[in-house]
Amino acid sequence: MKHYNRRHWVLAAGLSALAGYVDVIGFLRLGGLFVSFMSGNSTRLAVGTVQGSEIAARAALIIALFIGGAALGAIVARIAGRWRKPVLLMLAAVLLGLGASAVMLSVPAMVIAMGLLNAVFLRDKEVSIGVTYMTGTLVKLGQGIGNALVGGERTSWLPYALLWTGLMAGALMAAFLHAVLPVDPLWGAAGWTLALALFAAKWLPRPVA
Repeated sequence: MKHYNRRHWVLAAGLSALAGYVDVIGFLRLGGLFVSFMSGNSTRLAVGTVQGSEIAARAALIIALFIGGAALGAIVARIAGRWRKPVLLMLAAVLLGLGASAVMLSVPAMVIAMGLLNAVFLRDKEVSIGVTYMTGTLVKLGQGIGNALVGGERTSWLPYALLWTGLMAGALMAAFLHAVLPVDPLWGAAGWTLALALFAAKWLPRPVA
């Protein structure tokens, strides 16, 4: 995160909020599986395989779709070049809109969208900020706090705290809206992603990865 300016931090936090929001919707619809947290799905796959549960097949399919989404993100990022961020976000907004408009498409659309969004932040063709998973972020948060306590850089942990806070805010919002909205809460995710795409197109410098 130290290579990015504050506008990039804002976008990253917005994407983390989106991931938290969408993951809660997926979790509630899938009865305990995830659309962006593949470590959890891998655990469910292993346990389900040993127990002979049908959940193993569902977890495997979701993991495959996520990998496909990540591959699609890499391809689109390569083609879009310096317009990578807004193009990927627009594509994710379209996918989430499709998921909101057709129940049969909702889970595949969510999973593929979450996979491709990890290509928004790339450096040297590698993911530099993982926006749909938090384990690495929490490790860096803890390391930053530890370094600050022994005389290191005082604020290096703040961007990672921002990412986790964004994820939690999105997750809490989705849990609330899922219970009260008369329409599919995925429409909110599609609208938020579109807003992030417009932000990326207007406010982020093109040359920065």
